[in-house]
Amino acid sequence: MNDAEFNALADATLARLEAALEAAVDAGADFDFELAPGGILEVEFDDGGKIVVNRHGVAREIWVAARSGGFHFRAEDGVWKDTRDGVELFERLEALIATHGGAPVRLR
Repeated sequence: MNDAEFNALADATLARLEAALEAAVDAGADFDFELAPGGILEVEFDDGGKIVVNRHGVAREIWVAARSGGFHFRAEDGVWKDTRDGVELFERLEALIATHGGAPVRLR
């Protein structure tokens, strides 16, 4: 994958994530989020907790930072998988948001 392909895939994934978060909030999820220029998505919770999702062009990965740690996701066959345990990006984010927000949320 070259830089242009990575950026297009990462941008599409972040846009899809933004739409999924918007739908979750519309359905009653209790958090705020913002997709900032440059592809940095921040999800904020009432307790001050935060999840940051951004693309890392040099590694061609999407990185997630949360209280519970950092996660790196690499595109494999059109799916972003955690480089350590193979968990899919949206699945991991559902678990992290449920932990921070105290309630399950569906992003897929």
